[in-house]
Amino acid sequence: MENNRNLTKRVGRLGYPLFETDEHEDANEILADVVKSEDPRLWQGFPVMLANSEEKDVFEYNRVLSSLIAPDKREHFRLLLLVSYALYKIKKLEFAWVSKLYGIFGPADKRDLGKLLDQFVARKDIQIGPVQLSSEKIRTVFQSYFEQARPRMENFLSVREEFGVEYSLAQIFPPAQKALILKKLRREKLSKTEKEYFSRVVKKKLSALANRDLHRLARQLIE
Repeated sequence: MENNRNLTKRVGRLGYPLFETDEHEDANEILADVVKSEDPRLWQGFPVMLANSEEKDVFEYNRVLSSLIAPDKREHFRLLLLVSYALYKIKKLEFAWVSKLYGIFGPADKRDLGKLLDQFVARKDIQIGPVQLSSEKIRTVFQSYFEQARPRMENFLSVREEFGVEYSLAQIFPPAQKALILKKLRREKLSKTEKEYFSRVVKKKLSALANRDLHRLARQLIE
């Protein structure tokens, strides 16, 4: 019980603000500990934590997996990933890392994914090991998080549009530069080093993209 109380203080690092936490906590360690916890309240927020980790480009599948030695914990991790992916598809969130996440799954995973999608559509409970999760609660928690995290957006559709921009950015900018651009879009505070790098490197690329003649040329070439 004590370990679970400590864990709830750390999950805010991954966008699930039950409590405030240290910004420097390792995201993959937290995700592994969330899997081990078997705490329904934390598991229903797993898709939020995973999305936040992916958006910040800090999620490493193999690192989480290496922290889960017991076969049952690895199975719980697999199912939580599938639940998360199913939810993203239900919400029609098409962002760059969703394809990478899908690439983790094997044939058996994809069969289970179909079942989970049906459960979300039918709003049925989802069983993972000893824990029963409400698919409706998972959806509500996920949507609530993004509504709070994007107060400047008028509705949830705007979030999907932002992730569409994220996908396009990933085609042009390497991960570190893309993450910095998204950080600016979210109006998050940049460090001195990040400000200097943005001004020296990223801003020049963005200026080129904003060039009307280049934009017109690009449109001609892809039509």
